[in-house]
Amino acid sequence: MADVSLRNVSKAFGDTQAIDDLNVTIKDGEFVVLLGPTGAGKTTTLRLIAGLERPDNGSILIGGRDVTKLEPAMRDVAFVFQQYSLYPHLTVYENLAFPLRSPSRNFTEDQIKARVAEIAKLVRIDHKLENKSTKLSGGEMQRVAIGRALVRKPSIYLMDEPLSSLDAKLRGDLRLELKRIQSELFSTLLYVTHDQIEAMTMADRIGILAEGRLVQIGTPREIYTQPANLHVAARLGQPAINILPAGLLPADAAPAGTKTIGARTEHLTIEKATNGHADGTVDWVEHLGDQNHLHVTVKDRKLVTLAEPDTAFAKGDTVTIRFNEPLYFDGAGNRIAG
Repeated sequence: MADVSLRNVSKAFGDTQAIDDLNVTIKDGEFVVLLGPTGAGKTTTLRLIAGLERPDNGSILIGGRDVTKLEPAMRDVAFVFQQYSLYPHLTVYENLAFPLRSPSRNFTEDQIKARVAEIAKLVRIDHKLENKSTKLSGGEMQRVAIGRALVRKPSIYLMDEPLSSLDAKLRGDLRLELKRIQSELFSTLLYVTHDQIEAMTMADRIGILAEGRLVQIGTPREIYTQPANLHVAARLGQPAINILPAGLLPADAAPAGTKTIGARTEHLTIEKATNGHADGTVDWVEHLGDQNHLHVTVKDRKLVTLAEPDTAFAKGDTVTIRFNEPLYFDGAGNRIAG
């Protein structure tokens, strides 16, 4: 494996600035997830590292070697795309063996057989080696696609939303599998997604991209508890963070310059109103089995928080709401330390 560094990398497509002065380093053996909405520059970043695009400015290093001008075949990277991209006329074994039969690799058939067997077992597809790829389920096809990347032992794995086309249960299963595989191989992996759950559960570090710029990078916990600004704060959390204007609710501890308060569910204490004082009204309780979403209106604002499954709240209840160490932001949307 190898570390990967992007230094002052920029890339434009016509009038659209896809990547703007990007600086980031993925350490050897690290699992880094780039998180952001469509158009943030996630896929372009992967394509630049793979050599499928050339940067307008800056340099790309893999294992300390400047690969900015090298062709893709010379970079020793493996790319897993959103779609499976398997050879439909080949068996699972032949799909996995295909990268090892490149003229640039001098593997014997015995070596290929041993390597395919090893990787097939790792991705838990060894019982399907003789099946045609068209006879597989979606989850099995994605396992083969991931296995085909793993079989080569490249310097870095690049993955472009490989689980997004799967159903929710398969995504959950393969998230665990992918993290297990990465940990066992101690591989360097750069993964892009717009799914916060994927980012939170798999990443050693998360990089938040917005309009081609890296806004913040840190551990999942750092990104969640210490977001640099409102954009980052809104990327993580379910239900989403409540963005409320200062003064809407009592906030005696708010630092000077606070214009906006960000309140996640753990930042709110909600109780039924007594003695005639109320801050808001319960609009409805959304029952989700193991927990409830509590929807509350405060003046002209709506907020959502979690409640216990046996909550005593009901539609129409008046409530008092108090902050518990929320996040504070200035007029420009940057976080102020509490």
